[in-house]
Amino acid sequence: MNTLQGAGLGYKRHMAADFLALDRTESPISFIEAAPENWLRMGGAARRQFDAVAERFPVACHGLSLSLGGQDPLDIGFLKQIKAFIRQYGIGFFSEHLSYCSDHGHVYELMPLPFTAESVRHTAARIRTVQDVLEMRIAVENTSYYAHNPIAEMNEAEFLNAVVREADCDIHLDINNIYVNAVNHGIVAPHDYIAAVDLPRVTYMHMAGHDAEAADLLIDTHGRPVCGDVWDLYAHTCALLPRSVPTLLERDSNFPPFAELEAEVGRIAAVQQQTEQQRHAA
Repeated sequence: MNTLQGAGLGYKRHMAADFLALDRTESPISFIEAAPENWLRMGGAARRQFDAVAERFPVACHGLSLSLGGQDPLDIGFLKQIKAFIRQYGIGFFSEHLSYCSDHGHVYELMPLPFTAESVRHTAARIRTVQDVLEMRIAVENTSYYAHNPIAEMNEAEFLNAVVREADCDIHLDINNIYVNAVNHGIVAPHDYIAAVDLPRVTYMHMAGHDAEAADLLIDTHGRPVCGDVWDLYAHTCALLPRSVPTLLERDSNFPPFAELEAEVGRIAAVQQQTEQQRHAA
């Protein structure tokens, strides 16, 4: 069961001292997120620091390499390691990307899936297997992509809905990815994407920044502050959701001082609180 609430920040090893110094009663950061791949074999001081932070903050688990839509067999042994990690830290939430990242070995990139009925059936079956092994319901994340597959029987939002309904799983909605794909491909406008998504299945969200290489080319780097249009889209999405959904700020490069990241998390929390007030006033 997902017990996360409020706004969170992705955990990085160099942030350990900052997390440990936070006053939980004053900080807007209410949870952290970790990729299990980074910690399954990690020991030493880094693991001791992670353990100390995980004692203070609930942990969301976000996978990077299951290759849910791939053709290689699922790595059941690896899944069992993730399951042990989840149980060790009492984690109640796990998500993965709606993509593939292997082809006779890992390609270390999140590749887009064809938006077809066959891909829906194949990917949903693999998600059901993951849920059976982990013995928990998972969420799948919409990803950014840079080449649109011409063999498409539906648009991206329709594909996402079809997969999660067939698999009976939840949605991890990445707001920045929706915006990046809309600018890069011009197929579905951001607000139309949100309107089409099966919103009751959304149980988690990501916010992040991107690099603008050109007016029609955005790169999902998680290396910049969240832009104004993505903040607006997030507020719009929160207003449409039937309930408040835990939301994480991703930052993977060009790290500013920790206080600036905490302030961005605070802005997420402020949108959540304002939306809740409006929901109760309606």
